[in-house]
Amino acid sequence: MLNLGRLRVLSEVVTRGSFSAAAESLSYTQSAVSQAVARLEAETGAVLIVRDRRGVRPTAAGVTLVEHADKIFAQVDAAEAELAAVLGIRGGRLRVASFPSAGSTLMPLAVARFRGAHPDVELSLAEGEPEEIAPRLRAGEFDLALLFEFPGVRERAGAGLQPLTLLEDPMHVALPADHPLAGKRALALADLRDEQWVQTSESSPCARHVVRLCLAAGFEPKVTFESDDYETVQGLVAAGVGVALIPRLASTRVHEGIVIRALAPRSPVRKVIAATVDGPGVVPAAKSMIRILGEVARSY
Repeated sequence: MLNLGRLRVLSEVVTRGSFSAAAESLSYTQSAVSQAVARLEAETGAVLIVRDRRGVRPTAAGVTLVEHADKIFAQVDAAEAELAAVLGIRGGRLRVASFPSAGSTLMPLAVARFRGAHPDVELSLAEGEPEEIAPRLRAGEFDLALLFEFPGVRERAGAGLQPLTLLEDPMHVALPADHPLAGKRALALADLRDEQWVQTSESSPCARHVVRLCLAAGFEPKVTFESDDYETVQGLVAAGVGVALIPRLASTRVHEGIVIRALAPRSPVRKVIAATVDGPGVVPAAKSMIRILGEVARSY
């Protein structure tokens, strides 16, 4: 009988397109992912994954197995949802927190779906930055929180919690529409070394990451204005007082007078995660909301 855990690993490798991305998504080591796939290949007697210069891709056998595995996972999710209803997600409360840009994009859809599925659950939503929300989640003030963190950075918003990666949110450059570089399809950070910068407050995770990125590109950004409201950041960029790095979730509505450009060779990303307290005390309603958030993130 095939191991469902290994099937889940195979599905993540195929979906994410690499062993390292699957490892990040599952919070495994890359070695554990490779071993799981190798054991699954041994169980099936078939090569499931091929690695070549184009990256990682499934064989015909791998595609077939993943298609069946995804159907199994969907059935398991449906069973869990029905079981949760039987066990009592017909009342009680769910306390959720989110950082602002996810609160205005992912959360409204998730809240609407959750209320449709569980109308008797008292649902509350608070907003704040990850460094404010995470300690309150650990302290039991929330049942579930949307946080973000940057791959490869020691600062982990979800440290000590049970995290699930929902999506990768790329950070793009916002420029005034009449900026000399606005005509380029993609920019390097080094192109912006002489610019004035607009960013979130100095102590925020995004601001610290922007500084890290710029220092890695060989310069320190000249920050002239700070605001933790990305609408304000866009307005300042549109007024021509600086450039900014803005997450995609914060630029779903682009301010008139600015252009958004990708960074070459690849835009930096932040991982958006749904986190609960680590341990067996996760309320059933939180598990249902996480499943809904995963669906919303995939459609987004």
